[in-house]
Amino acid sequence: MTIRVAVTGAAGRMGSTVCRAVEEAEGLELVARLDAGDTISAQALCGADVAVDFTVPAVTEANVHALIDAGVDVVVGTTGWDEESYARVREHLARPEAAGRSVLIAPNFALSAVLAMRFAAMAAPYFESVEVIELHHPNKVDAPSGTAVATARAVAAARAAAGVGPSPDATESDPLGTRGGLVDGVRVHAVRLRGLTAHEEVVLGNPGEQLTVRTDSFDRSSFMPGVVLAVREVGSRQGLTIGLDAVMDL
Repeated sequence: MTIRVAVTGAAGRMGSTVCRAVEEAEGLELVARLDAGDTISAQALCGADVAVDFTVPAVTEANVHALIDAGVDVVVGTTGWDEESYARVREHLARPEAAGRSVLIAPNFALSAVLAMRFAAMAAPYFESVEVIELHHPNKVDAPSGTAVATARAVAAARAAAGVGPSPDATESDPLGTRGGLVDGVRVHAVRLRGLTAHEEVVLGNPGEQLTVRTDSFDRSSFMPGVVLAVREVGSRQGLTIGLDAVMDL
């Protein structure tokens, strides 16, 4: 059975890469390309079964609600989501008119990044200290990255479940904010540098030892196997799914 796919944000760097990946994937057919200024409707989606959204944080939630109303399942790679926006999507999917619809939102579609997040969460309870460093190109509009936020939350949850306290830190003064941001008590540092694409390090430390879990995406093509997997699997999971790991059986 062929899965018909629409892409919103199709003219962007990620969106155009998704379009090519869909066209090249067995069992998928690209039926619609939408971008800024295009109205999302059942007619504009041209019979799509699944829509993939790679737009910008300012519009992605509105796009998802419009796509649900248009009768398609949705795969979202745009970052900038929080618990409140997730809750609004869950509420929408619970309405009778959205029965059977599915949404999968992933902070990262690179398989190496998904695995790195899982490895970091597994390791976190065994180390006294942990910090997250994310590194991206300077055209990225949000910081910290959605991947870094998801990583920090997973690390914090694993440590809390194991009864591990916060990382030691004797800093008393940091007027410039150089210690980074806090996500559920885990320090996160964002780097924006020309020449980078998408990279993350989780650095864990004990007395006398250090573990670094690092993932590097050098090209947008690295995200495409995960996107194709999500397109194929989203329809089998009703409601909202967060994270590609949910369809990787990790």
